[in-house]
Amino acid sequence: MTHRNGLTAGVMCAVAAVIIAAAAFFYFQVPTAADSRAMILPVDPAPLIVATKGGDRSFSIEVADTDAEREAGLMYRQDMASDHGMLFVFPIQQQVGFWMKNTPMPLDMVFIGQDGKIRAIKHGEPQSEAVVSPGVPVRFVLELKAGTAAANGIEYGNLLHHPAIGTVGGPGVPPTDNGDAPNGG
Repeated sequence: MTHRNGLTAGVMCAVAAVIIAAAAFFYFQVPTAADSRAMILPVDPAPLIVATKGGDRSFSIEVADTDAEREAGLMYRQDMASDHGMLFVFPIQQQVGFWMKNTPMPLDMVFIGQDGKIRAIKHGEPQSEAVVSPGVPVRFVLELKAGTAAANGIEYGNLLHHPAIGTVGGPGVPPTDNGDAPNGG
């Protein structure tokens, strides 16, 4: 009887070891910024709309709203459709700086304020470690394939619409003007 219980315990330990090894294997398959694999986030079901002088421009986007997602961004991404981008969402409006290390394709970086208006558009050069910053606090950054902003008439002051932008709150967010603000709001 003792031999049988020992055998059962041994089998159970072996099964547990296999399960732990499999879990570790799959856990470490998730790409990170330290990997040489591109992080692909799910495409958000809502399109991002940019209201330009020439009309609305629609983009499918991936939303990077965690530290790990913002850190990895579009690193190692070889190509991207002209109607696709990545929206970086920061917890508060702040000064931000991006670099292009490990990013093989050139990008347009569209810096967006708390109010959804474009504050600056900068260009990122592939593999560059130079910091790209708008020089003003922003809450969002939209990265697009290089040349996409100009080709679509996207410029300073344009307004962007997306649920991630339209539902922001927190420090630095002015209260909603319900028509009762002093001096015309």
